[in-house]
Amino acid sequence: MVTEPATAQPLPPVRRRPAIRLLRALVRDRIGAIGLVLVVTMTLAAVLAPLIAPYDPTAMSNQRLAPPGGTFLLGADEAGRDLLSRALYGARTSLSVSLIVVTGAGIIGVVLGLLAGFFRGWLDGVITPAMDVLFSFPTLLLALAVVAARGPGTENLILALIIVFIPSFARIVRGTAMTIVKEPYVESGRAVGLSNTRLIFKYVLPNAVAPIAVQFTTSLAYAILIEASLGYLGLGVQPPQPSWGSMLSSGKAFMEMSMWPSLVPGICIMLTVLGFNLLGDTIRDALDPRLRGRAGR
Repeated sequence: MVTEPATAQPLPPVRRRPAIRLLRALVRDRIGAIGLVLVVTMTLAAVLAPLIAPYDPTAMSNQRLAPPGGTFLLGADEAGRDLLSRALYGARTSLSVSLIVVTGAGIIGVVLGLLAGFFRGWLDGVITPAMDVLFSFPTLLLALAVVAARGPGTENLILALIIVFIPSFARIVRGTAMTIVKEPYVESGRAVGLSNTRLIFKYVLPNAVAPIAVQFTTSLAYAILIEASLGYLGLGVQPPQPSWGSMLSSGKAFMEMSMWPSLVPGICIMLTVLGFNLLGDTIRDALDPRLRGRAGR
């Protein structure tokens, strides 16, 4: 029997067109469609806030704790500021901070995960224990520690949250990379002399897009919650810039007189986080072959 030489071209992975599957899932899945509508609505509200906000979010008036209706559609806070305008600008703050945080953490985490999962060896021995140490801390506690050490402010908040979210991306990509490097098409690529860089960008990284996309979406929801929590504690975005967390904090002292200063930002946080979670579930069901068929529930 003649043995074939190991010079055949590497077998490419199957192209599954994840974008088409995701689009079909969003069309068929009412839950996912609701999540998409919520996310798009909040995103448009944040982007168009300067155009649709009826008042300056920092402008004060003598109508303190005014109920909804009349001059202010959703009422006014303890300083007479329009709650609708502050909620719209708070969406800009929360969504922009969360997007910067998750994007930054995603890039760093993906690079670290690829290095650890593809090359293994001493790189894996250094990166994985470091990620395990960060992952062992409660997320909010770690963010609190970083912000408390560096002081409140938007820049320090972003830095703290990036550190918090790096391990999640690194662990997922590492596990995915360790599985993909064992596939026959990767072994064939090594046999014909493809460089490690080409193997990573041609085979490993494209096959890791699905778990990265799911993690990105769910991390956005979690980042919004943590940003609001730190804002509630006074360690997030500082006044006079509005944020949902600081609105909740300032409104809690006036709950007996008016619930609206706390209710409005609370509903905004709930709807935004719900939208990202529902959308993340649909993306997971559409892109994960093990869960395929559940997206049309």
